Amino acid sequence: MGRIVMAIMAHPDDAELSCGGTLLRWQAEGAEIVLVDLTAGQLGTRGNAALRYKEAQAAARILRPLARLCLGWEDGFFADTPATQRELIRLLRQYRPHIVLTNALHDRHPDHGRAARLVEKAAFLSGLRRISTEYPPFRPQKLLFAIQDRWQTPSLVVDITPFWEKKLELIAAYSSQFFVKPNDPDPPSYLTRSTFFPHLEARAREMGHFIGVPFGEGFVSRAPLAAPPFPYL
Repeated sequence: MGRIVMAIMAHPDDAELSCGGTLLRWQAEGAEIVLVDLTAGQLGTRGNAALRYKEAQAAARILRPLARLCLGWEDGFFADTPATQRELIRLLRQYRPHIVLTNALHDRHPDHGRAARLVEKAAFLSGLRRISTEYPPFRPQKLLFAIQDRWQTPSLVVDITPFWEKKLELIAAYSSQFFVKPNDPDPPSYLTRSTFFPHLEARAREMGHFIGVPFGEGFVSRAPLAAPPFPYL
């Protein structure tokens, strides 16, 4: 088994939107991907939990991760409790990811920051040997927070230029969330605005601009990141 990258996100489609290109790139470079949705997106303006599950599976058929899991926590109301921490600790110890990607620490949707802080705590607790699970203690080497709706200055930018079009395919798998169809029973939403995809592209181009490439995805790290060996700095 290769190195594992685990994306733990609050809602289905969070990973594809915020770090889909990075997951595609790192997978092409040999990583194995595990996706964890904390909720089923039950409170979403459009669609429902069953439909969003089907859409997540459609996206998984494009990305082909090692595993895609939905924990089914209560959308909008999940909390940092011993039970939720232990569930995440168990998953971290089971899959032993080298890198964990999670939601933005501060964002428009309150679930994003809450999920990020919960995952950050679980990543630390997972390394404590006195917390007993069926798997041995383990702590990921890196924890990176996505940059989602609200702007943040990145600590790290990944070049996703060769994977931009495929990232859009991943997002399009969630058709209920982003596209209004004739006789659609659901109302328009923040994600179906005509400006949404232009903004998504503008953000990717802005991130790419930082490192001199057409498209990028940015991440925030609370911990300092090691510089690569000279002369690659």
